[in-house]
Amino acid sequence: MSNKKQKPIRDLSLPPLDTLEKELKREKSKFSFDFAPSDLLIPFSNKLEDMKEARELKKESKVEKAKVEKAKVKETVKAEKAPKAEKAPKAKKEKVKPAKVKALKGTRTIGQLHIGKQKPRKDLAKLGVPTIGEFEKELKREKYKNSYFEMLRSTVFTLITVAAVAVLIAVLLLPVLQIYGTSMTPTFSESDIVVSVKGSDFKTGEVIAFYYNNRILVKRVIGHAGDWVDLDNEGNVYVNGKRLDEPYIKDKAFGDCDIELPYQVPESRIFVLGDHRNVSVDSRNSAIGCIAQEQIVGKIVFRVWPLNRLGTVR
Repeated sequence: MSNKKQKPIRDLSLPPLDTLEKELKREKSKFSFDFAPSDLLIPFSNKLEDMKEARELKKESKVEKAKVEKAKVKETVKAEKAPKAEKAPKAKKEKVKPAKVKALKGTRTIGQLHIGKQKPRKDLAKLGVPTIGEFEKELKREKYKNSYFEMLRSTVFTLITVAAVAVLIAVLLLPVLQIYGTSMTPTFSESDIVVSVKGSDFKTGEVIAFYYNNRILVKRVIGHAGDWVDLDNEGNVYVNGKRLDEPYIKDKAFGDCDIELPYQVPESRIFVLGDHRNVSVDSRNSAIGCIAQEQIVGKIVFRVWPLNRLGTVR
């Protein structure tokens, strides 16, 4: 050992020990904690427990949904296998919030009520409220009924109008007549239907219709006012000394004649004869005599029945 003396600590220019201890305590106090370090892990552990519980809830909900779906499948299979007479039990419908209801294609929604292809709700059926489909069917039925009655009414009105016009034409302009008897054969046969035309100027050889004792007779014009008419025993007719050419006569005959021949036709009168001279009662007989202008219905111009003899009258 050397005999040199050691220098005191103070010569190292360090602070005193007391001040160092105080400074050390002060620095420790800055990093002091009121809780244990393990307390920092508590929030993280709570979050882990919450996550575990959420996973378990999800698993349980999935299991429940799978069970419900299996039950629905079983019910549908039973319903298909069950006979038609028996009604298959219907699965309970879960309540759906209005916000989650999805409208079908081709439908429109009003609140919770779907209009279109969707089936009617039970509560409306129980209340007796008709569905939109029933409303549309009833509307179509009413429209069809109204259109049917409208068409029927218009048809009846048209028929009445046509009938009225036909009656007016038949009475005033073109009287339609049916032939009875055989006094005009072979020109006309019984039940022939003919059309006449109103007029006042009738020529010799034309066929006219006239009133006699509430009946209508049809005869052929032979002479006019002032003409001299004569007949011989063979049935030939002479007017003013000239023999008439009568191709429409088949069998000539003198017939039922009680007038004095030759006979002069009076003023405003017409001498007429039937084509079937042997049976016809006409101006040769004083019971009928000559025809006045006021008695004449019209001139026969057309035959409409029978169809095989349809045409004009000569």
